[in-house]
Parts: sequence; structure tokens; C-alpha cells
Amino acid sequence: MITAQKIQMVDLKSQYEKIKLDVDKGIQEVINNTAFINGPAVKEFQKDLETYLNVKHVIPCANGTDALQIAMMALGLKPGDEVITADFTYVATAEVIGLLGLIPVLVDVKEDTFEISIEAIEKKITPKTKAIVPVHLYGQCCNMEAIMALAKKHNLFVIEDVAQALGADYMFADGSKKKAGTIGNVGCTSFFPSKNLGCYGDGGAMYTNDDELAAKLRMIAHHGQSKQYIHDVLGVNSRLDTIQAAVLKVKLKQLDNYAKARNNAADFYDKAFANHPKIKTPTRAKFSTHVFHQYTLKLNGVDRDKLREFLAERNIPSMIYYPIPLHKQNAFKSDRNKEADLPITMKLCASVISLPMHTELSNETLKFITDSVLEFCK
Repeated sequence: MITAQKIQMVDLKSQYEKIKLDVDKGIQEVINNTAFINGPAVKEFQKDLETYLNVKHVIPCANGTDALQIAMMALGLKPGDEVITADFTYVATAEVIGLLGLIPVLVDVKEDTFEISIEAIEKKITPKTKAIVPVHLYGQCCNMEAIMALAKKHNLFVIEDVAQALGADYMFADGSKKKAGTIGNVGCTSFFPSKNLGCYGDGGAMYTNDDELAAKLRMIAHHGQSKQYIHDVLGVNSRLDTIQAAVLKVKLKQLDNYAKARNNAADFYDKAFANHPKIKTPTRAKFSTHVFHQYTLKLNGVDRDKLREFLAERNIPSMIYYPIPLHKQNAFKSDRNKEADLPITMKLCASVISLPMHTELSNETLKFITDSVLEFCK
């Protein structure tokens, strides 16, 4: 019988136990050499991630929210500029837009893949629009080829929010492929512990192939300094600490294996719920691989709250990402974000539910979860 201790939304402890020797060794090396800030492990992880992503520049920082803010600052966005992003996403994406005095323009997403709608973006572009922030939600890429075509047509920047899709591949129509976050002007990611590549605290990074932009990103992340005590621009203090880099160095080597384990779990879920009239499983986009940061169902004719209560009684966790769209949050209420323009977002907020998804899920656990969901939804 599955117990409460064995089922978690994300099982970081079991994952750690498999890499414990390497992680402990890396952390101990940092403590031994006392290079806690910008120590060797930070530079080594940076280089390793550049190689993995096949990108020229990785700029580590303190967290994913900082990464988005620094990216917008480095691109020279000014108060009053409009930035288009998805209404159906976590608050951080739009939060930094507002914090910088920019105007968040929230648009609808596609019902099947949860990606930002190309048609919705195009309808909202005005002379004030300066950037698009596609969010690669739940683990797969948005339609970047179409987004880049729009950006080129309207002379817009593209900032990819890759917090949930690090490691996913985007496939272009010509058969070529690139890693999520390496297609737009800059990619931004989070290493929050629950992410597919997560550290044991906070962490983040930006990546780009633009040499000039990379220099600006580094400068802004380090108090606006071009060199010590020379401050050319207003910046922030945003660093990835060395202990976190040591952890990430170890885990990066496992990232593709982690994605494979997540896909195996997703395949199990898919098979269990296939063709169920009340359950819609995640759609894989043809142009992207999926790394399943979340496994998110859409329910039809099911009382979601009662399902969550039923699962909780069996010690099965579940989450709703996201129950309230950004345009309904007090911080983002605006006449420009009309509910009539966001029907899919409203539908998804009322119908999605995410099941446990991580690298340590056994078939026994997956069967217990799926049998329980099916029992309630019969």
C-alpha cells in the first residue's frame, strides 16, 4: 500500500539520495576553498550550461524573476512600453513588466498545448509594443518560429521564459532544432528547487548568442559595473552563489535522464487516461519535445475541488496551476485586458489539475494515482 511519505508532487529527497556523493563533494569543496561568491563552480557551471544549450553566453543570477527583470533592463525597455505575455502563467512573468513601469498586455493561450496564441499576440500589437515574452509552460516550447516571424515583422524583442522547459528542444520547419530559450533575443530560467534543473535554494540564469547583449546583462546583474567601481548604468545585485552552482553542476549531467524519467511517467498517465470522456491528457506540440515540468489534465464535467479532496484523503497531492488568471489579479486589472479576449484562459483556470510529476515516480505509485483519479471520474 502506498503511504503518505511516498507520494509528493516533487520528490527532491529521493533524487538527492541518488546523487548524494557528488553533491556533497561539490558543496564541501566550496566550503573548503571558501569562495562562496563567484567561486570556480559558478564559472564551471556556466560553461557546462553553455555547452549543453549550444549557446554563446550564459549569465547566472539570483533567481528567475531577476533574470526576466535584468533582460528587460538590458534590452532598453522604457516606462510606457508595452510587453505582450500570456494571461495563463505564473505572476513573475508579468510582475517584472509592471515593476519596471512597462505595460503588461495579457493575451490568451491555445487550449490544447497551453502555449501563447500567435493570433492573440498579433491582435494586441500596437506602436507602443516593444517585446513579446512567450512562456514555455509546463515543459514544452511555444511556437517560436511563428513568434520570431511576428517579432521580425514588427521589430520586437523576444524574451523567452524558460523556467518550466529547460532542456526542451524546438524543431523548426526545416528540420533544424534549438534548445528552449536560445531562439529569442534572450532566454530566462529559474533554478528554484522544484524545477527540472533545480538547486537547493534560489538561482537563475539568462542566455543569449548576442555578445553586446550578454555584456549588458552581466553589467546590470553586477551593480551596473563595467569594471570594479565603474558604474556605467543602473544595475542590481543578482548572483548565483557558489554552493548552488556546485549542486547545479552535478544535476545538469542528469538533466536528460531526468527528462526521460518524467516522460516515462507522463506516458503511464497518458495510457491510463486515454480516451476518457471526462479527462483530457496533455497535448504534445509537433514542434517541441516535452520535459514535463508539470503533468496537467483538463477536466470536463468533474468537480475539481472534490477530486482534490478525494485524492488528499488517499494522501495523493495535486495542484492547480493556475486558478486565477493574471488579468483578474488586483495587481494587473486594466481596461486593456478584457475577459472577452481571454476565453481559453478562463476555461483552463477552471478545469486544469496537475498530478505528481518528478523523476522518482514508480509504476506502483503511478498506478495508485491513476486508479484513484479514474475511480472518482467514473
